[in-house]
Amino acid sequence: MLKLDGCVIENGNFALRADVCIEPGASVAIVGPSGAGKSTLLEAIAGFRDLKQGQILWNGKRISNLHPGKRPLAMLFQDGNLFPHLTAEQNVALGLRPNGHLSEEELSQVQTALARVALRGLGNRKPSELSGGQQSRVALARVLVQRRELLLLDEPFAALGPALKAEMLDLVADLVAETGTTLLMVSHDPQDARRIADQTVLVADEVVLPPAATSQLFDNPPPSLRDYLG
Repeated sequence: MLKLDGCVIENGNFALRADVCIEPGASVAIVGPSGAGKSTLLEAIAGFRDLKQGQILWNGKRISNLHPGKRPLAMLFQDGNLFPHLTAEQNVALGLRPNGHLSEEELSQVQTALARVALRGLGNRKPSELSGGQQSRVALARVLVQRRELLLLDEPFAALGPALKAEMLDLVADLVAETGTTLLMVSHDPQDARRIADQTVLVADEVVLPPAATSQLFDNPPPSLRDYLG
């Protein structure tokens, strides 16, 4: 279980309060108005932003005091963060070792991850030689090889067209279902949440609200969400 216990997260003059629990294996969308603090929330969970107050726990153990690399999670950002001078295979390898020097077993893990995201045979290509969708798949393969218990997505597929974005979301859904990974996904699109998330967390008015069933939340949105959706 992921628990944010009495957390206060500051970003400049903005302070976000979070006191919520996410069940293991849940797929949760994070929605809310622009500037409400959705990405700030993910950054705090990942360890890229310090807490002003409170603590974050995973399965009863405090993780908010750990370096980002020591937390049981992987994060996929909006731009994918691929290195243009490295091949797809080398970019994925960074998920295992920062120096990219892999054992035979680790190299096999990279090849398996590339195959799982339908990039078999494309490991020697650099990002500039891949389509936008293929680049997103490389970034996803890199988090796959890390085999973390918690996956954070900060709108990594927002730049893709509707059909390709839906394909990537379906792939993520399949992968987290296979591994039992807990998923937190920031999205501006209600259809993304309905497609992939059993539950949705609303971030509004400087507060992270508890998870609610996705269909119920969007079918009967509270005023803050209704104003956002229009």
